[in-house]
Amino acid sequence: MDIKLAEDIQPRAFNFSPGDTVRASLRILEGDRERLQIFEGVVLKSRGRGPGASFTVRRLARGIGVERTFLVHSPRLEKVEVLRRGKVRRARLYYLRGLSGKKARIKEGPRPE
Repeated sequence: MDIKLAEDIQPRAFNFSPGDTVRASLRILEGDRERLQIFEGVVLKSRGRGPGASFTVRRLARGIGVERTFLVHSPRLEKVEVLRRGKVRRARLYYLRGLSGKKARIKEGPRPE
């Protein structure tokens, strides 16, 4: 695999923001096999522009909160689908970590394009 210069990376533009529910597909290597793993949850934050841009997604797995940070320009990140738009009033949704059940719901925003 060739190492690309930061200037050579094709810019990716995902159209989501904190509060949106997304489905991120990630390529996983298991030995000599490769498969897609899907991580679906609410975007807590997105940070940065350019090659260092990332976003964090949170979901509940068997009643336990699981967060995962994805690099936007990672070659392992296959695609990101927006399932629901959320209407929130802040950029970092860390308060969701302390909430569960109905209190952790986010109001529906405008429809996804």
